[in-house]
Amino acid sequence: MSVARVPDISPISLYNPTARSAVPAELWDGITDKNLGDWEVEWLPELLNRLRILHGQGVARSKWPQSRLWDWRRKLQAIEGLLANQCFSIVCNDMTQAMMITDLTHRAKLDAKQAAHLVYVEYLETAPWNRKEIIGQEPRLSGCGSIMVRAAIELSKEEGFQGRIGLHSLPQANNFYANQVGMEDLGIDKDYQNLRYFELTPEKAEAYITKGQQP
Repeated sequence: MSVARVPDISPISLYNPTARSAVPAELWDGITDKNLGDWEVEWLPELLNRLRILHGQGVARSKWPQSRLWDWRRKLQAIEGLLANQCFSIVCNDMTQAMMITDLTHRAKLDAKQAAHLVYVEYLETAPWNRKEIIGQEPRLSGCGSIMVRAAIELSKEEGFQGRIGLHSLPQANNFYANQVGMEDLGIDKDYQNLRYFELTPEKAEAYITKGQQP
């Protein structure tokens, strides 16, 4: 994938918890230089500022944002030109609010006998100001994670994988994937940094999409 490619754009809505109102946004089927620029110029300084606050408050490093060492430019360079990877980003008010990288080469563990394919979510991160655990207050915008999960499900359907997705979750996101998305918790994967592995079945993928379409 080249970061110079012009992405297809779909209209979406995020939610402003403070104003209690929907906010128009865009889902891009790619990660561009603009997105990476937003990450470098806006995300990183905000994240560093929050880390200084947490450090000054004596908060244990285990409770610091667990994606703080992710280098999105390096991640994009590692998969450039690979057809197996599809990327997404969310833009609102001309600012990147979230980014995701997926991989189409993984097989489902729940349907191992059928060697069923799935969309594997390699990385998913939202902007620091949208993460309550970082800023300690209501996020500027909410809904990015849910929209990215739906994008992964729709990609899975397009690829003929029936909505199956899988991922290894950072501990701070375990509750989101288990309880909000409804993914199956297959336990600690000792072969993958001792992170929990989650999968979404076709049935639960359909239920998740249906829930998101309800008024």
